Order: sequence, then C-alpha cells, then structure tokens
Amino acid sequence: MADVGEFFIRLVRAETLLYNAVDARLQADFGLSLGQLQFLQIVARRGTTRVLDLATEVGITVGATSKAVDRLVERGWAERAANPDDRRSSLLTLTRSGSALLMRATRVFEAELTARLRGVVTDAELTRTTAALAALHASLAVDR
Repeated sequence: MADVGEFFIRLVRAETLLYNAVDARLQADFGLSLGQLQFLQIVARRGTTRVLDLATEVGITVGATSKAVDRLVERGWAERAANPDDRRSSLLTLTRSGSALLMRATRVFEAELTARLRGVVTDAELTRTTAALAALHASLAVDR
C-alpha cells in the first residue's frame, strides 16, 4: 500500500512552494496576491456574487472573505451594490479595471505555473492528478 503520510507531506510542501512562487510573481508584477486573483476569477466566472457565495466556494469564513472583498473594492478592482433580493447582503461585480487586471494577471499566472510544472509533470500525470484531487476535494467537502 502507498504511504499516505508521505503523499500528504509531499502534497502540502509542493503546494506551499508553488503557491508562494506564483504569489510572489503576481505581487511583483501587479501588486496582487494569488488569493485576490482567485477571488477575481470567481467573481468574473459568476458575473455577480455575494460575499457568502465567495466564502463558500473558497472554504473560508464570511468575515475573512468580507475583509478580502473590502481590499478588492478599495483597490478599485470590484464594486459592491445593494442586493435587491436581500437587504442584508450586497452583490459584488468586477470593475473595468478589475477585469483588465484579471486578464493580464491570469496570463502571468498560467505562464508561471506552466514554467514550473512542464518538464516535471507530464500532461497525463497532470490530468490524473487533477482528477484525483477533484475527487478528494468532493469527498472532503461532504464531510464539512
């Protein structure tokens, strides 16, 4: 049987190193963290979203998500509007500036990942690992 402890440690260490490298590149090029990029990507995909929807998708608290959204709004990358269906929440959309930043930052994000993964992980391994991690994520999300 495979050593699940060794797999876990290597997964976490590789994720940490890869995350930090990509985050550093985005910070240097755009003053944007990888976490902020992920929020921009989610808002762009959804079109309009609530803070609660972001928190649920990312798996962090509503309070932490709200603070992160405040920073996006302060930077002019997103804006909040009153939610006509629920007075207790607001709706978040990307600004023109946020959409433009997202396009540029996504190209750098993908180039940085490609540069670090190609030659180390084959396309077949990437496909299999992505499927395995998606299945693991789905099983763990049920336990929440």
